[in-house]
Amino acid sequence: MVNSQVIGIDVGGTAIKLGRFKPDGSCLQCLTVATPQPSTPEAVLAVMVDAIAQVDPYNQAVAIGVGTPGPADKTGRIAQIAINLPGWQNVPLADWLEAKTGKPTVIANDANCAGLAEAWLGAGRHFHNLILLTLGTGVGGAIILDGKLFVGHQGAAGELGLITFNPDGLMCKSGNSGSLEQYASISAIRRRTGKEPSELGALAAAGDIKALTFWQEYGKDLGIGLASLIYVLTPQAIILGGGISASFEFFFPAVKAEIEQRVMFTSRVGLQILPAQLGNSAGMVGAAKLVISH
Repeated sequence: MVNSQVIGIDVGGTAIKLGRFKPDGSCLQCLTVATPQPSTPEAVLAVMVDAIAQVDPYNQAVAIGVGTPGPADKTGRIAQIAINLPGWQNVPLADWLEAKTGKPTVIANDANCAGLAEAWLGAGRHFHNLILLTLGTGVGGAIILDGKLFVGHQGAAGELGLITFNPDGLMCKSGNSGSLEQYASISAIRRRTGKEPSELGALAAAGDIKALTFWQEYGKDLGIGLASLIYVLTPQAIILGGGISASFEFFFPAVKAEIEQRVMFTSRVGLQILPAQLGNSAGMVGAAKLVISH
């Protein structure tokens, strides 16, 4: 695959992002299209096939990687479930795309793709052991151990936002009560404040005391959640991505303080907590990396 081009696709609840990439990660062409509503597997497939033709008009790409919002099976063929997309259960997405495009296809969880991207070209490129949390509509995660994506026994490892944060907390779509996602996601912030994270970021930047206090509380909660993950994985770096990470500067001090208080020094030697660098393109870049690695 020395000079071969690949297509990376990031399937989200509101938008589908595609790019055609060289093996070094440089993007030759990219495109964002609206996710069809309702976003049934068949409707999404049709939109993807059309968009692939637009992003690769001369049929130069040799393979396709796809990130979907939920776990894929270990073989990278089946989208097992997508919590926020209707009717997505055990969808053989790789088979479908191969049949429509004639190109070998591999799929993975979108947060795993973002983790691969940050480890390859982003904030994690200097580390062999790291975790990524995507702080967005939900809270996703990815684990990179010894430079490789860790997917666990059946391919569903790394659901870092679904760990128990408060055993008596709100019910999560996963079935867990009081998961970290119920405290650290965009919907959690809306529920707590009645505002969007971007509004709270702008208010904090303008010195608003209420907003600054909120971000301190948010950072404390996130730090508590991260402490459990650090004890288990002892990463060199924690990368924080997703839309909420735009306010990193306001919640980072509280995250750091909480971790220093809760985690023994031996488990956090040299630990760095960093904002993600690739923004909205991380999913499609990581999907390209996924297929290049395969």
